Amino acid sequence: QLQLVESGGGLVQPGGSLRLSCAASEVTLDYYSTAWFRQAPGKEREGVSYISRYSDVINYADSVKGRFTISRDGAKRTTYLQMNNLKPEDTAIYYCAARPSWTSNTNAWTEVHSYPHWGQGTQVTVSS
Repeated sequence: QLQLVESGGGLVQPGGSLRLSCAASEVTLDYYSTAWFRQAPGKEREGVSYISRYSDVINYADSVKGRFTISRDGAKRTTYLQMNNLKPEDTAIYYCAARPSWTSNTNAWTEVHSYPHWGQGTQVTVSS
């Protein structure tokens, strides 16, 4: 089955940048849409960004528009989240998730329950 592993988190100052990576275990990632979610202490898990199978559909949470960029590299079976101009409120555990591409027909990209595959999470801390 598909496995996802996140990496790239860490501690960064406000205004800094990080690039998160989500590596998939097999080539079948090409049949999936992927997304990044995050969860801060005491808060609900929220959708950060989404990218469709062929990268033709991309979505961002309003809070990260203009600062974050999601992308996919099919050859490397990897989804990336480039995070620029980071803010303290971006501090959270970031999770990569994947779902079959057709799922979008019946589920919004922000619906946590629609993603059957999840990575273990990577911590992002933005602080001076």
